[in-house]
Amino acid sequence: MMPGMLVVLLAIGFFAVVIRSTRIVQEWRRAVVLRLGRFQAVRGPGVYLLWPWDTVATVIDLRIQTTNITAEQALTKDTVAVGVDAIVFWQVADARAAAINIVNYAEAIERVSQTSLREMIGATELSRLLSDRKTADAALRETIAAKTLDWGVAVRAVEIRDVAIPAVLQDAMSRQAQAERERDARVTLASAEQAIAEQVIAAAEIYGRNPVALQLRQMNLLYEMNKERGATVLIPTDMAASLGRIFPGAEQAE
Repeated sequence: MMPGMLVVLLAIGFFAVVIRSTRIVQEWRRAVVLRLGRFQAVRGPGVYLLWPWDTVATVIDLRIQTTNITAEQALTKDTVAVGVDAIVFWQVADARAAAINIVNYAEAIERVSQTSLREMIGATELSRLLSDRKTADAALRETIAAKTLDWGVAVRAVEIRDVAIPAVLQDAMSRQAQAERERDARVTLASAEQAIAEQVIAAAEIYGRNPVALQLRQMNLLYEMNKERGATVLIPTDMAASLGRIFPGAEQAE
């Protein structure tokens, strides 16, 4: 075989190997490459070469993913059975650890999140779980993140979507809230009546010291009583005389 032909055949073979070894991975994926069974590198995104002695162990998705978790009939710290529905936002931060340290990280995250949710419920009182969900979300996220750290998974957020409590307890809480509102209304009304009484006492003291002010108040009351509806008002003689001195002929007002 001529040397030139051999070079051509070798070049063709080389380019065939290169073409066959060329791989493409998307922007949001990473390929975990093993060489002779040992970890070699994380490839991507874009084009990379996979030699015949290399293998792709797995392709990891780096996008944020969600996992729904539920806990039915879980007991709170004050022994109330509740059902909690939450969602976990997580993302693979270390493709090598996710491929090598655990078989199925997605399934493991779901189970760990489920267990952590029940642990959080058992350590939290019902009133706090209902009124301060942000604190419960943060505590649950930290717990799950600590358990998944070795897997190369980062927990971005946890959101509790619903807390279901027994219907009997809902009725009791509704009655309690209504009773508290009625109590507050009664306290407000009593405070208003006390303030009014104090103002009436103060006005009485002023009228007691100044009879003219009392007469002016009486005149104002008569005016208010008759300005919108026609009526005949009979007043005592002394009061009529007082009014007559100020408004002559005002013994009777309509």
